[in-house]
Amino acid sequence: MEIARSLRAEARRADERRVLVLSGDRKRTRKRAAAALEAAEIPCSWTTLVGPDPFLDCEQYPQSRASELLGRTRTAVVLDVHDELRPNALGTAVGAVDGGGLLVLLTPPLSAWPERRDAFDETLAVPPFEVGDVTGQFRERLIETLRAHRGIAIVDVDADRVERHGLTDPPPRRPRQPSTPPADTSFRAESYTACLTDDQVSAVRAFETLLAAGHAVVIEADRGRGKSSAAGLAAANLALDGQRVLVTAPQYRSAAELFTRASELFETLDVAVDRDDADHPRRLAVNGGEIRFERPDSAVESLGTADVVIVDEAAALPVHRLRALLGAPAVAFTTTVHGYEGAGRSFDVRFRDHLADSDHEVTDVTMTTPIRYAPADPVESWAFRALLLDARPAVDPLVADATPETVTHRRLTTADLLADEHLLREVFGLLVLAHYRTEPGDLARLLDAPNLSLHALLQDGHVVSVALLAREGGLSAETRATMYDGGRIRGNMIPDVLTTQLRDETAGVPVGWRVLRIATHAATRSRGLGSKLLDEIRDHEADEIDWLGVSYGATPELVRFWRANGYRTVHISTSRNDASGEYSAVMLSPCSPAGQALADRHSEWLCNRAAAVLSDPVSDADPDVVRTLLRSVDATPNPALSEWEWRVVAGVPGGASILETDPEPFRRLALRHLVAPADPTALTDREERLLVMKALQARPWKAVTEELGFVSQRQCMRTLGGAVERLTRLYGDTSVQEELDR
Repeated sequence: MEIARSLRAEARRADERRVLVLSGDRKRTRKRAAAALEAAEIPCSWTTLVGPDPFLDCEQYPQSRASELLGRTRTAVVLDVHDELRPNALGTAVGAVDGGGLLVLLTPPLSAWPERRDAFDETLAVPPFEVGDVTGQFRERLIETLRAHRGIAIVDVDADRVERHGLTDPPPRRPRQPSTPPADTSFRAESYTACLTDDQVSAVRAFETLLAAGHAVVIEADRGRGKSSAAGLAAANLALDGQRVLVTAPQYRSAAELFTRASELFETLDVAVDRDDADHPRRLAVNGGEIRFERPDSAVESLGTADVVIVDEAAALPVHRLRALLGAPAVAFTTTVHGYEGAGRSFDVRFRDHLADSDHEVTDVTMTTPIRYAPADPVESWAFRALLLDARPAVDPLVADATPETVTHRRLTTADLLADEHLLREVFGLLVLAHYRTEPGDLARLLDAPNLSLHALLQDGHVVSVALLAREGGLSAETRATMYDGGRIRGNMIPDVLTTQLRDETAGVPVGWRVLRIATHAATRSRGLGSKLLDEIRDHEADEIDWLGVSYGATPELVRFWRANGYRTVHISTSRNDASGEYSAVMLSPCSPAGQALADRHSEWLCNRAAAVLSDPVSDADPDVVRTLLRSVDATPNPALSEWEWRVVAGVPGGASILETDPEPFRRLALRHLVAPADPTALTDREERLLVMKALQARPWKAVTEELGFVSQRQCMRTLGGAVERLTRLYGDTSVQEELDR
């Protein structure tokens, strides 16, 4: 194929990438792909096939395992999307192609492709919707970008016709200017001569601060800028100086480049290295120092054996894990700004404040110059637009004056988004900021999934606040029975939890909208715009549904926000959310008698089991999270203490009895007050925290004393006794008062 030969030659000359789209019959596109690689003189050993069948004699993965390419570079990636197109696999395939290489995309005929339904579409068909309800707007938009962007050739193999040649006639690449090593450095000079860009030099120089405790470094970059290589050069220097460097990442493959670059520097310096594995080392020992890899959970437990911790792909880790890693003497975080496998925003959105409040002096570095290909690479521009990897909210001045009185509400359809690229980018940019990890697949869901609805507040046409909702419930008896028996049902998260975990087979009957994500522009926060949007959603949707709901990683601030907007707790998870690191809460806001009945029975059931749950699986939850969640339950628990139990409780304030004699009545009494207090001012915040930690979570006295800042365990115990006395007087009858006075 002459077109493939020309694309490859131009890509190599400009140090850029090119895309070759082969559309048409499956067999013909596969045959043409083999011919294209041969014409482009790309050996099979330099090629990866991503698709269902190994029709090429090269490395092959199904789309479900495209993540195996993360952190690697290939001269050619062939992506076969006849059976399905997973947007995440497309993003990963693009990111793996090196400068001078080709992405070869095998598709059905482009004119018919959007109307076809594939295996990915089936994942969007959330019951009660069927795959026929899924649209093909994502693929239609993708095709438009393929036809509009530079550097993309399109060949109709059925008609044997080149629709676009994709050649851009760029000037020859300029020789890469050598980076400028800084003067007077602490790291070895060879570390800086190994840097390919001045950005890398700056990053390595920043790592020098980690030679002393009390420092933190943050490296932010788009993919392909060399941040992991910079971390590897720095880690090698730290180890050579006798430091114990602990490296952690979501998976080892994320940190593999770090170990490769460290090994290369050791070889350049002719330093003997003790390694645990020749090909994929997880430990390099040298000069009394070491570089070793551990998974994040193990790394937290190993902080005492590390002088420096380097966290690669930090945005992919939950915030509580990042906070724990701040316990290291010195720590570095590298994070991807626009990742092909997902844009992780938790680092900036939720972790930056914790980092600023820590005892570490922070050095920030942003890397912008690509290393694997030229800065003007047209394929990067296409991928960013096609997958909205660089979507951003409106710039601050455009929305800075927005208030609940000046904004307008609008329910946005897919047609609205596709007709206005700026609107789509502003919406998606805000949704990215609302979530820990937004992937290309989320864009496809936004455009194609039949169960989603989008509401926004706009100021002069610019998005100020946005909420993405998922329709749940309204399930058939057959589907509900499958769910009750433990079968997997796509979507329907709240009915699923209430049905499977809480054994309520009728929970899937009422229909509701679950708020998947809600975000308000940073320039307009704390003005009530999020609440305004929720009010508008209720006004527009409540007549058609039974409930509004939400599930999220609970923090005191978030719980108070949802409670203020009429949502009430019906479930607290018994394990931490993988993304947020918090315990999740499910909250409902009824819109009909059926929704009210659902909320009422689950509120009652939560009260019945809360004491047992809090004393076992949720015993380590933040007491302020527990307090706010319980205060948001719409019920009034009955402590139902027996005469003898009241006597046990009444004996604690005077020291005649102790809580450990029978903790159960204290739990029920604490629950009564924390859920529906007869007098909300009866206890201080500190006393309520004490009640949660000791009466409900059964934590040891020593731990409670230290965490709440009491001067002694005796003072802590006396404070609890005073709190119990006030609760006994609030909720006990006359005979209990007499027992207390006695």
